Amino acid sequence: MTNKPLSIRTLWRRLGLGLVLGFLVILGLALFGDIRQVIQTAQTFEWRVYPLALGLTLFNYTLRFIKWHYYLHQMGVSNLPWYCSLRLFVAGFPLAVTPGKVGEALKAVWVNQKSGLPIPQGISVVLAERISDGLAVLILSSSGVFAYPQYWPAFATITLLLVTGVILSQIRPLILGVLNLINRLHWLNRIVHPLRQFYEGAFLLFRPQATFIAVSLGSISWLGEGIGFYIILTGLGLPATTHTAGLAIFILAFSTVIGAVSTLPGGLGAAEASIAGMLVLLAHIPHAQAAAATLLIRLATLWFGVTLGLITWGISPDLLGLKTQPTFSLERE
Repeated sequence: MTNKPLSIRTLWRRLGLGLVLGFLVILGLALFGDIRQVIQTAQTFEWRVYPLALGLTLFNYTLRFIKWHYYLHQMGVSNLPWYCSLRLFVAGFPLAVTPGKVGEALKAVWVNQKSGLPIPQGISVVLAERISDGLAVLILSSSGVFAYPQYWPAFATITLLLVTGVILSQIRPLILGVLNLINRLHWLNRIVHPLRQFYEGAFLLFRPQATFIAVSLGSISWLGEGIGFYIILTGLGLPATTHTAGLAIFILAFSTVIGAVSTLPGGLGAAEASIAGMLVLLAHIPHAQAAAATLLIRLATLWFGVTLGLITWGISPDLLGLKTQPTFSLERE
């Protein structure tokens, strides 16, 4: 099986669709809070605290990169220097807003191009990233769910699905039996080899020790963004209390979960609606203030990351011109 180079035109078209959706979401938020009132609220914001929120987002990215690099080492990738690994990690940020799940496949292709790791195993790294992040934000959401039990059904359902997936990945005879069954179906047996490679990667990455380390790093990293949201809320005039801090961490964490399960690119629309709606319902603040807070935190997190990623694309033409790079077989020697 050979690698097919990604069409740059297709990549940019998908990114463009994500950017258009992002613009529509921002417009919708502005209309939700009344554009004039949102602008007035933003003008009263204590902008001197915003760099601190951005710094906490960088803190989140740093710990998540450590987790990414740790996962690659678990997969046996030892020929990828940390600075090259960091470049691939940051370059993946804009892919979060592309439809069609192109991000998952392209990051795996990049790793394959640079290290020779089979693409299916690279995809298992990306999946493990997502699931460990999901478990981390669910942990951060847990105290808020007990305080606001109306969110308990969604929390329990998502937690059960993620934990079940992790546990099933460790029941090796079961998964191998399913793969052997698929192999007997002649019209499906050609996909068994990449599926087996994907599973071998997932089995390694979801072992108890690796999962504990990854979820611990994820919990601390996403806590950083939650504190950043708290700083933004205080900059908009909310009281600097432990209640505000707890509410900020819960709302940001739970909205991240909602955005992820929505399957929308970057959680666009779902995450923003969750943040703004929960601020109105739980913090009892005006719509304009909720809309402004949502815009500020998404600019400091999602769109900050997209910007960093696009800058990385600009200084890394080899990532977008995959045809110019040597290719590797899907099977490592």
